[in-house]
Amino acid sequence: MIILDGKSLTLEHYVRVARGKELVVIASSAKEAVEKARAYVDMISKGKKPVYGINTGFGKLSDVSINACDVGLLQKNLLMSHACGMGEPLANEIVRGMMVLRINALIKGYSGIRLLTIEKLLELLNRDIIPVVFEKGSLGASGDLAPLSHMSLPLLGLGEVFYQGKRMDTMTCFNLAKIDPLPSLMAKEGLSLINGTQAMNARGALILYDAFQLEKLATLSLSLSLEALQGIIDAFDSRVHQVRNQKGQIQVAKDVLFNLKNSKNVTHQGELRVQDAYSLRCSPQVHGAILDTLNFVHDIVLREMNAVTDNPIVFPNEEEAISAGNFHGEPLAFAFDYLGIALSELANISERRLERLVNPQLSNGLPAFLSHQSGLNSGFMIVQYSAAALVSENKVLAHPASVDSIPSSANQEDHVSMGSISVNKASTILSNVQSVIAMEYFTSAQAIDLRNASDRLGIMTSKAYQLIRKHVPYINDDQVMYPFLHEMKSLISTGLFYKTIYGGDQ
Repeated sequence: MIILDGKSLTLEHYVRVARGKELVVIASSAKEAVEKARAYVDMISKGKKPVYGINTGFGKLSDVSINACDVGLLQKNLLMSHACGMGEPLANEIVRGMMVLRINALIKGYSGIRLLTIEKLLELLNRDIIPVVFEKGSLGASGDLAPLSHMSLPLLGLGEVFYQGKRMDTMTCFNLAKIDPLPSLMAKEGLSLINGTQAMNARGALILYDAFQLEKLATLSLSLSLEALQGIIDAFDSRVHQVRNQKGQIQVAKDVLFNLKNSKNVTHQGELRVQDAYSLRCSPQVHGAILDTLNFVHDIVLREMNAVTDNPIVFPNEEEAISAGNFHGEPLAFAFDYLGIALSELANISERRLERLVNPQLSNGLPAFLSHQSGLNSGFMIVQYSAAALVSENKVLAHPASVDSIPSSANQEDHVSMGSISVNKASTILSNVQSVIAMEYFTSAQAIDLRNASDRLGIMTSKAYQLIRKHVPYINDDQVMYPFLHEMKSLISTGLFYKTIYGGDQ
């Protein structure tokens, strides 16, 4: 069970809720903060002073005053009119993530929403009743308006949900589950539900979690390729990396040496050649920079997971409600553009190692395309083609979305982050990189067998090799290859490879 207090949610706990469907409760201290902020909003709504989103319209219509008798309808209209998402529905784990992140933001006590409304959203989460939210339609400011509107519609019995594996109208689900919708929303509640960055951060946090695992697996794949290519171990000497003093680089070199402990396949400089190509020799510098990037993005994501991204922000102790811009997704837009660039490089260098494995001019004695009868057999030739296609696609996707902006709401909202596009691109890049790393594993295991070197592997590369061979065979003569590639990709993307080798979370 995860206890939310608005300030201490971690990436690991988040994933346990989003993917593991762990139950969530709200800390009692947070409930008190919510009630206090709500009392102040109720006081504002009874007065005549215009406060954005409480007794005014929205966006360019913020100067339009709303009668007190219409504030509930105003909030309902907001959700209905802003639910304009397009594309395919987001995966349930992403929407569950949106729900838990929005709850965590609202219970900080700066939004002025009723505890009753938060608890209804919590009930849906804990009963795994997941709103249908569409992938596209957010500009990343004023937050993720369209996705969060879709997330919020079921609170009023509107929209659609996924329940027990089926997509259905919300009220059909509520009748089955014996749940009552909220009869209405009150002042500011609709705005509090949808003004925030929780859609982009929910998807982004899952990408980041998977990226940490993938970096570890890519470094292990690098280690297996080093053995398959009889790589030079000297380049990973800790002294080399200490004098540069880049944290990620030091860690990756350390990981490679651990992976290769007891290996009889690697060499030392001068034995076969003086030095290796960059894709081997410079791998700690490249993988290490990627690891540093992941840690940088983690800090931003973690702060945002525990942040107030509402507007206006309510300060009940000072009796103030301040209109500002915490909903703007620029921090996440930059972060996930950066993450996409870093992940692209992880595939770039992996594909170059794969090329060395299949190229007889570069592989130190391996047969062309890792086939015992090249010519009659094409072997792993097109595995490299496929990897090259994926890394080339990533180069296009790595172009930053955050350098773009487009005005909206009649130029009232004249600069937006495009953070949701940054995150969506990063998701595709991640999937492509998982495929390329899977291809490298498949190819390096073939090379190990061709050298009859499986009994001379390091302690961790031996584990990886044995897992690979449980799922895909040595390829003697040409056969249909894609099932083996897809099986390797599935091992990585489902987390099974990581859990089998390392156990549990990263």
